[in-house]
Amino acid sequence: MALPQPEQQTPPAPQPTPEQLAELREQERRQKTLVTSVIAGIVLIVALLGVAIYFLMQPTAPTDKIRDVFIIVVALESLVIGVALIVLIVQLASLINLLQNEVRPILHATSETVNTLRGTVEFLGEEVIEPVMKLSGYLAGLKRMLELLGIKPK
Repeated sequence: MALPQPEQQTPPAPQPTPEQLAELREQERRQKTLVTSVIAGIVLIVALLGVAIYFLMQPTAPTDKIRDVFIIVVALESLVIGVALIVLIVQLASLINLLQNEVRPILHATSETVNTLRGTVEFLGEEVIEPVMKLSGYLAGLKRMLELLGIKPK
């Protein structure tokens, strides 16, 4: 028959300090501001696109000049994307260098340390723990023998 287990009560979570509460409110305010800004930016871009399409559909619109300006903008955007790719490649090379020259030696040293600890544990097990276990067994046997002979009371 199983004994009823006492109900384990988790301690209540610690109450945040006023500084932490203020920081949480500030983070929520920043997040709301960011979301509002992003939504406003998207709405503005859609509105500008709609206005641009409306004016480009007019029969007197100088679409040749606008097309040329857009071509220049796309070329500049391609240039910016190219620079961003170059920066990305340089950062990737830096990361690979970091992994090869700093992380790999740390992993190697950690592996050596683990092997050393493994040897130390084996040594302690053989030289310290086994003799103590044998001594404990002999003493338990001696104690039981003394109890059976009536020299030591139970």
